Amino acid sequence: MSGSPGASAHPKDGPQANGVAHARDNDAEAAGENAPLAASLADLPPVNRSQTLRLAYWVLWFAALPVVLSCLFLWGFSPPAGVESQSAIGAVQSLVHAQPVPVGIVVFTLCEIVLWAARHRLPFARHAHPPLRSDLPGELRGDFERARTLIDEAEAILTRNEKAVVRDLTAKERDRLRADLGALRDTMARVPFDSEGFAAAFAKADGEVDIRLGRWRKSETREYLEAILMAVAVAFALRAFVIEAFKIPSGSMIPTLMVGDHIFVNKFSYGPAIPYTHSRVWTNMPPRRGDVMVFAFPEHPEQDFIKRVVAIPGDRLEARNGHPVINGWEVPSCRIGPWSYSDYDSTISRHDGDLYMEFLGGTSFLTFYDRASGPFPENQGPYFAKEGEVWVMGDNRNNSHDSRMWFGGQGGGVPFENIRGRALFVWLSVSDNGIDWSREGAPVMGRPRLPPSASGLEGEFDRCLAQRPAVTDPPSP
Repeated sequence: MSGSPGASAHPKDGPQANGVAHARDNDAEAAGENAPLAASLADLPPVNRSQTLRLAYWVLWFAALPVVLSCLFLWGFSPPAGVESQSAIGAVQSLVHAQPVPVGIVVFTLCEIVLWAARHRLPFARHAHPPLRSDLPGELRGDFERARTLIDEAEAILTRNEKAVVRDLTAKERDRLRADLGALRDTMARVPFDSEGFAAAFAKADGEVDIRLGRWRKSETREYLEAILMAVAVAFALRAFVIEAFKIPSGSMIPTLMVGDHIFVNKFSYGPAIPYTHSRVWTNMPPRRGDVMVFAFPEHPEQDFIKRVVAIPGDRLEARNGHPVINGWEVPSCRIGPWSYSDYDSTISRHDGDLYMEFLGGTSFLTFYDRASGPFPENQGPYFAKEGEVWVMGDNRNNSHDSRMWFGGQGGGVPFENIRGRALFVWLSVSDNGIDWSREGAPVMGRPRLPPSASGLEGEFDRCLAQRPAVTDPPSP
């Protein structure tokens, strides 16, 4: 029987591959003759699609693999404790150390994008994405996939609403609908591919489905509405469980955070809290020493504060001239040099003092000791952090209302249930002079950054980073 395009059948050993009929060169060479072309893809056996392998495809390539690759990236670029590097890899390590969850999300998203671009070439793809024809013009790829989606949608409606379709449509209408869908399938399977015939069949089938099955189809308005509602739901879920924006209203964390900074806070770090409760889905407590965290002020829970964790449950905390002493061990510090800043909303408009770099746990951070705020107690404490709470201090040590001053000067800790999340980075900074672009992307954790007005201290800043002490963890209480 002839293998011409006009024939209705072909030999049993006729060529077939991936649902597209074409000459198989190896078989032709083995037979010593050219293999005939199939007349129609409809004549070929259907592609077998396993629901199990389809599920395996989506779970493996678009769930498990991106998660594994993200975790491997975070693990591979997590810096050794106490290491500070100025190389490109060191910058990535610092970013991973300071913002593991956002970095993980970005890596996960990039993996998803790359895998989606290669979705038709991944193992098991034919079970989730039947392969496109090799002779399909590139400009019709989108229409071809939409036509395939239309057929799947129509079949799903006819299956789910079989009784209603039989009740509401006449036999003639049902036959016409199936005929148009069949004609679309035929044009999609025709060899050689007929672009004009496909376009006409697609338009006719789409119109027929819309007319006959329109009451069961999702309207364009409904699809947009569902997409908007889904986006709103995701935004609320992210805000409730993952990330939230806060504004810095005071200078208690200068020089790490300036007045007018807008920051993102990772609410996932210590376990996602269940909204309107004091419970968490799971807990990752206590925070690490050196973490900058947002919390509800224990004396007035309606107010949010941001400070740095210095003592965890069981620690004995003291302060000597503002320098924290934990379990009898003074947190190592390195004097960078004199620095000043202006605060026109304060009774003291200009604050002069000294910049220090302190080292606590795996964190290096800048602190400021103000000489303009008047005499400060030489010794404070001892204070004892109880179970279920941490004690905090501001980086602007002499201008911070923190654990040392709470409850009428008796001191107090932050209960775990008051903790909102861990600070990430500055995404916007608005000062009295407008937007401060130099603050964009400034890290709250990770490698510290000198304020622009302290650029003359870069040499001392680098020296302090290079002289990081070998021991930066306090002894056990």
